[in-house]
Amino acid sequence: MDLSQKDWQSQLEEDSNAVILDVRTADEWSEGIIPNAVLNDIYKGQAFIYRLEELDPSKNYYVYCKAGGRSAQACAIMNQMGFENTYNLEGGFMNWKGPVVFPEE
Repeated sequence: MDLSQKDWQSQLEEDSNAVILDVRTADEWSEGIIPNAVLNDIYKGQAFIYRLEELDPSKNYYVYCKAGGRSAQACAIMNQMGFENTYNLEGGFMNWKGPVVFPEE
């Protein structure tokens, strides 16, 4: 499901069962992330799928990329794999107005 920036952030703040999934590349990740995000680069192909298989499908996944295209694709893949609650950040990280942190090296 696509959510606006405002709805994605407000829903995330109220969700105690949330996982934030960043599907950008490692280079993009190093430029800043939404706090508590987990990296799983969609461009890694089968490795991306393997990492999804390790996730708990009962959690709620808030997925983002740079502009919203890759994360929409990731949500579709996750839904096919049995993840019921995936939320795509419309407009992606480049339009994010919420908190940003830099990942530990």
